[in-house]
Amino acid sequence: MENKQASREQILIRVMGKDRPGLTASVTEILARYGAQILDIGQADIHSTLSLGILIRIDDIAAGQVMKELLFKATALGVQIGFEPVTDEEYEAWVNRQGKNRYILTIIGRSLTARQIAAAAKVIAAQGLNIDSILRLTGRMSIRHPERNVRACIEFSLRGTPKDYPGMQREMMELSAEEGIDFSFQIDDMYRRMRRLICFDMDSTLIQTECIDELAKRAGVGEQVARITEKAMRGEIDFRESFTQRVTLLKGLDSSVLQDIAEHLPITEGADRLMSVLKKCGYKIAILSGGFTYFGEYLRRKYNIDYVYANELEIGPDGKLTGRYVGEIVDGRRKAELLRLIAQVEKINLAQTIAVGDGANDLPMISEAGLGIAFHAKPKVKAGARQAISNLGLDGVLYFLGFKDSYLGDLGKL
Repeated sequence: MENKQASREQILIRVMGKDRPGLTASVTEILARYGAQILDIGQADIHSTLSLGILIRIDDIAAGQVMKELLFKATALGVQIGFEPVTDEEYEAWVNRQGKNRYILTIIGRSLTARQIAAAAKVIAAQGLNIDSILRLTGRMSIRHPERNVRACIEFSLRGTPKDYPGMQREMMELSAEEGIDFSFQIDDMYRRMRRLICFDMDSTLIQTECIDELAKRAGVGEQVARITEKAMRGEIDFRESFTQRVTLLKGLDSSVLQDIAEHLPITEGADRLMSVLKKCGYKIAILSGGFTYFGEYLRRKYNIDYVYANELEIGPDGKLTGRYVGEIVDGRRKAELLRLIAQVEKINLAQTIAVGDGANDLPMISEAGLGIAFHAKPKVKAGARQAISNLGLDGVLYFLGFKDSYLGDLGKL
């Protein structure tokens, strides 16, 4: 007599309750005894509360016994368990949806409120994107010692295709300004997880000043130079023209002041932490600056930076600045060119590069890089960038790269 072949069915198992070691092992051991095939599995743990989902395919003859044993085990473990049948058609439709585009939306701020997250989620929903998962990248906040965690970051994993990508970008920028949060919206491909070269502007990015303004103060032409600098950073006048005008005003300044300024440079919040993590994780780091080589070299020594390209001030035989510069000006076009050149030398795909800057002359390299970040930037620059940080220090870049505080150990501490 011929044995009837068992048909197979899909069952979605949901387990919820207080997390404890061995819970997942207990559930999967029962599934293993009955030869269940796991089609999908996911787990989240929020405040020691477990949410575990397992989609299995199993012989329909064994399905009843599996559910019975799991119910007994759930009672013994003190957790809730539920079962939901999934038809072949439902499963195939779910599989077909997996081919859609994937994106990562990262949101950071000094803290994150329900209002801010709701506003971001509303933008996501309006674009027809589905949230597959939400991950916290920053450490947990202490209620008694709130000063120990001064930042919060969550990462949304999204699926679908935005209905209006430029419109979404505008909405997120507006949300950033209104709610005091920063965001990054990236395609979730292999390059996002394999960035290898990061290029920084120096003045008002790595350091919280414009070196030429500091020199101008010493030369007694501070106000004149500051006005020209502001116009250049806003993109109102050509950088080359503004640079030549400003350097000319420095004529006669004793070069000895360069060292004093370098030793008192105000380092940007988060720069120490960011540089430490990047170097220990093997990133190549470059300074591409419209400022001056002397200060770039000082930062190179401080942070073990790999490349420095900036402008060279001409110093006369009397030890004073001549009001001229040596070599080619590092302007916006040159910065983008250098980013490409360094990537080529290091054998790095452009999609693996990062550029961080604040001024109009940084826009070409920000646009060129795989990940371009406007940092505490002028409005015109922020509007032209795909990602921006305006509310946190430089170490906010780490979260755009997918770093999680808990993975960094001591490096992740403030």
